[in-house]
Amino acid sequence: MGRMRGLLLFLGALLLGGRAHAWNPRLPLPHVPCSFFPSDNVWNADISTLPVNPRSADYVASIGAGVGLHPDFGTKRIGIPYAVADATESPAAIQFTAYGDESDPGPYPVPRTAPHERGSDRHVLVVRAGSCGLYELFDAHRKRRGALWLAASGAFWDLGANTLRPARWTSADAAGLPILPGLVRHEEATGAGIAHALRFTAPRTQSAYVWPARHAASSDADPALPPMGVRFRLKASVDLSAFSPTNQAILAALKTYGMFLGDNGSAWFISGAPDPAWNDDDLHQIGAIHGSDFEAVDESGLMVDPDSGQVQ
Repeated sequence: MGRMRGLLLFLGALLLGGRAHAWNPRLPLPHVPCSFFPSDNVWNADISTLPVNPRSADYVASIGAGVGLHPDFGTKRIGIPYAVADATESPAAIQFTAYGDESDPGPYPVPRTAPHERGSDRHVLVVRAGSCGLYELFDAHRKRRGALWLAASGAFWDLGANTLRPARWTSADAAGLPILPGLVRHEEATGAGIAHALRFTAPRTQSAYVWPARHAASSDADPALPPMGVRFRLKASVDLSAFSPTNQAILAALKTYGMFLGDNGSAWFISGAPDPAWNDDDLHQIGAIHGSDFEAVDESGLMVDPDSGQVQ
């Protein structure tokens, strides 16, 4: 099985890396050839011993204490796909349709047939191998056979740096955070483990954001609602022994690294990348974990500089 998985990853890399052919959801997405930010970045910080946020109970209640955790990813096209571009990828022109004043200008090295997320958000995520640049688009539409992309917004991250977006700037995500580092990926969940924070959504959010987020997406000032960028962890007391090894890996990451609120959406939906090797029935067993099993943390004590993702 491991040898076959390796062959499928190789074929997937051929199909999605560099000058890609159309995405085939029956094949795995390619290996991400870069680390997600330096080891001292907030995405990679262990939050298992951080203090509980004073508003934690309010935030959990507003999202839904009795609502189950939902994996917003699986087989076929369920989830947010991504592409890997090599150094020879020709840059594509980007025309922004909504938030150009808060977007990093193009061109971006988006493969002509880069996959996009199904649904209204239509995220396109691209990692450039070698330079380890991450390019993300929101509401992306391919034009001129991929020589031009229309997008509501776009953002670039140097995955080797701790740089954040400018204050009050969005990204391809409402919170002004990157998306790809927060995805559950099959190769991590079934391999060495997930050693970074994840991403999730909530139906109602506050008109505020907290570090490391850079942007709010609400007009509601109710302090009982969670602000963008708030981080939750699975309580240490939650017993994981009844879950499969794959689900234990996901839930263990939520205990150690937690998850950032990245966008408005369905309650407790955690984001991930599609993969034909996921077991959809097994993934949905994590619905036994409810909102009441989480607590928001106060990670302000980790911050070195409000304009940097570095932690102390």
